[in-house]
Amino acid sequence: MDEGNQTNVSHFILLGFPTSAELQLLLFSVFLVAYLLTLMENIIIILVIRANHQLHKPMYFFLGNLSFLEIWYVTVIVPKMLADFMTQDKRISFQGCMAQLYFFVTFVCTEYILLAAMAYDCYLAICNPLRYPSIMSNRFCAQLAASCWVCGLITAAIKLSFIAQLRFCSIDTINHYFCDISPLLNVSCTDSSQAELVDFILALMVIMVPLCIVVTSYICILFTVLKIPSSQGKQKAFSTCSSHLAVVVFLFFGTVFFMYAQPGAITSPSQSKVVSVFYTIVIPMLNSLIYSLRNKEVKVALRRQLKKKVFFH
Repeated sequence: MDEGNQTNVSHFILLGFPTSAELQLLLFSVFLVAYLLTLMENIIIILVIRANHQLHKPMYFFLGNLSFLEIWYVTVIVPKMLADFMTQDKRISFQGCMAQLYFFVTFVCTEYILLAAMAYDCYLAICNPLRYPSIMSNRFCAQLAASCWVCGLITAAIKLSFIAQLRFCSIDTINHYFCDISPLLNVSCTDSSQAELVDFILALMVIMVPLCIVVTSYICILFTVLKIPSSQGKQKAFSTCSSHLAVVVFLFFGTVFFMYAQPGAITSPSQSKVVSVFYTIVIPMLNSLIYSLRNKEVKVALRRQLKKKVFFH
């Protein structure tokens, strides 16, 4: 297209889920319940960790960070999506779209790296228990968590710097329910190959490096656990990180497999939306449930807090 005929859009229209009014109401109700559950679960986890000194350990420090991240992760996307269900005006400003994309990518990248940090914490707790307290000091945990957030912020800034330079001409309709990278690249009217290459390289780094850390950590954990003579000792050692492993399996081997391992399988925008719903709504809701239901210390602390509330009332 001739450069002189190009004009950039001031807003985008998010098509969302174009269905009948009855189905729109059903989807609105389901997503609203999922959103409220995610907020409630993660707020409860944060409050329980803060209120119980027994949970003031590195493992739960990182879990608190993950819960805080999940709250904002869903809040960047779901409220706008819910609002679009209830109105005909599905516009989002160009600046609003870029802001939504930036924070979404930040939280996604931070979560991958944070899960790797949690795997490293599990590795030290089981494979190097004598040095664990000295290595995982409060200062080091804070530095590790801050590094996860900084990496996420920088990665998102790099990706956005390339995408924001693209021109979108008169194409203002995005066949998605939020501003994601692929739908934006699809409606660009200029050469997006450079932005696509940068996105691919950074996505590969953000996914593969943490994944290698997670896999290596759990291989070492597995060999260490197998050396423990008693079955009770094995069960106790592995239960320390079983909930983290479950979340990693859901997050990494679920969404990454569908989005990256078999991109040819996603042939339509509708399929892309279904997969996106899985990793933007379903997984955040399940993560906190897995951690609370599969973690004995969290369950005990939660029961203790509930008993206190009942007693004082």
